[in-house]
Amino acid sequence: MTATLISATDSLQRAAEMQSAVLRMVACGSVDDGKSTLIGRLLVETDSVPIDQLEYARTTRRGGSTIPVGEIDYSLLTDGLEAEREQGITIDVAYRHLNLPSGRRVIIADAPGHEQYTRNMAVAASTADLAILLVDAARGLRPQTYRHLTVCALMGVKSIVVAINKMDLVGYEHATFEELAGGVRAAAARLGIDEVTAIPVSAVTGANVIDSDTEAMPWYHGPTAMDALMAWEPVDSDENAPFRLPVQLISRAEGNFRGYSGTIVSGTVRPGDVIAVADSGQTATVDRIVTGDGDVEAATLGQTVTITLDREVDITRGDLLSAAGEGQAQPADRFAADLVWTGEEPLAHGRSYLLYVGPKVVPATVTSVRHRLDVVTGNHDAARLLKMNDIGRVELATDSPIPLDEYDMCRDTGGFLLVDRVTSDTVAAGLTRHAMRRAFNVTPHDYAVDREARQRLKGHPPRVVWMTGLSGSGKSTIADATVAMLHAQGVHTYVLDGDNVRTGLNRDLGFTPEDRAENVRRVAEVAKLMADAGLVVIVALVSPYRSDRRAAKDIFENDEFIEVFVDTPLAVAQERDPKGLYRKAAAGQIPNMTGVGQEYEAPENPDVKLDGTSDVAGSAETLARAILGETD
Repeated sequence: MTATLISATDSLQRAAEMQSAVLRMVACGSVDDGKSTLIGRLLVETDSVPIDQLEYARTTRRGGSTIPVGEIDYSLLTDGLEAEREQGITIDVAYRHLNLPSGRRVIIADAPGHEQYTRNMAVAASTADLAILLVDAARGLRPQTYRHLTVCALMGVKSIVVAINKMDLVGYEHATFEELAGGVRAAAARLGIDEVTAIPVSAVTGANVIDSDTEAMPWYHGPTAMDALMAWEPVDSDENAPFRLPVQLISRAEGNFRGYSGTIVSGTVRPGDVIAVADSGQTATVDRIVTGDGDVEAATLGQTVTITLDREVDITRGDLLSAAGEGQAQPADRFAADLVWTGEEPLAHGRSYLLYVGPKVVPATVTSVRHRLDVVTGNHDAARLLKMNDIGRVELATDSPIPLDEYDMCRDTGGFLLVDRVTSDTVAAGLTRHAMRRAFNVTPHDYAVDREARQRLKGHPPRVVWMTGLSGSGKSTIADATVAMLHAQGVHTYVLDGDNVRTGLNRDLGFTPEDRAENVRRVAEVAKLMADAGLVVIVALVSPYRSDRRAAKDIFENDEFIEVFVDTPLAVAQERDPKGLYRKAAAGQIPNMTGVGQEYEAPENPDVKLDGTSDVAGSAETLARAILGETD
């Protein structure tokens, strides 16, 4: 009797938990497929719309609207920006809350339909449990339909409800529904999505949105859109999944209390468990798990907790606490990842970006583009770059090892953002697929004769002097004169000249932005080795982009790198034209000529600025004094 009562109580408690679980849903599809109207009707029919908004939808009309004043324009209930209302499209991600009859709350993200807003769609899908994919029955499957389905698959959305909308425009034809539903199912299967529910609906008339319309579609016997939402159940937390907790806060209190606070993003933790700090590998035993309701004996996925340990361990905000031993997070510096490229400028392999994962930020370089995904056919097309809204597989190198899990294992520790180092714009959403083996097979060797020993032998500190300016500005000429002065004083120098490097190490590179980025990266790495050998390295390289130069600077110590801008007007450089490049550019033979076919981004705050039209000897003396640390 007691056992039965306990079992019944557990069942009731579990049912209550299931009903109260929040469903995060993303609605997506092409422009004018009817997402906003479908969502608006769901909101109205579940009494999830404030009276003032409902009245607004009755009295306000967009230009060209055919809905009579007094009736509800459901699409107005999700558009949050005035620009959206004026254009009649969804631009931003509009979030709305819907209360199901069961008591469960649904957070709906109405994703933009336009291709240029794929980045917004990716953000909306990144936290979604379920997606409603709208398809216009009259227009059929379009490239953006496949694109949104692909983004959902990449972002880990495993349940898809396909709403074949506007069935009233095709006479509620069964054959049309089956053809379109079959096309989506085939694409979903190719992407690894098994759970697909197709529903014929008319958001305008309400058919199969809330109630079944057996009169218009007697051939359909499946669920309505509301039924599909009601049927969703959260996936139980896998207690065998490896424990992960990104530390958001170091909590201190009276009595020498020190805890590590954050939200569990994978697995379960209990007092007595041995955990590891992913970056350092240090281990400790969990002493207490503290929540807002006091100490608990176990905490799992989604719970916000403060963990105390049995001993002092060096842990800071941004560290990742993980299971120790089997399932321990392994830091690496080489990864294969899928990118949804959202930047207006194309991805340039070899260019350095900032990688954000949780509270951690590290510089990262895309070392190669493996392929671009054709979202319609699923083919992997060869590509050297990714353009805005492209999806592709890349290889990524971080400046220091970080613990990135496979995205399929944990969204929070496997997903990341790439941010432009100059503009701070988010340029890509990334999904880690796996760490590269080479990340664990390469170990730098420490030699007895080190950098300090070589510096003492040479009698001067190493320097990397990065000279940038237009072709013909005088970089190589000034570098040559400066080296002569330094050499006479016993300073060990070497010049890495742009043209000289391109005859050997970089002979495979052209002058596209991505090749220029790789050119700068390689030269910077060579300069770093030479500086480690104790040399003063002068780099004479056009290097037209600020982001590339900043990435080069970041691999050196602050006092080791000197950025020099040789400021010469374009007209003067064209008049000099020592290599005849400007004449070729004028004839159309060099489309990527800096200053003519490509922009040159002058340094904003160079360490040294030289006038490229002044006396060479004077410029060389100024630069030599800066290198030697001499000031006036």
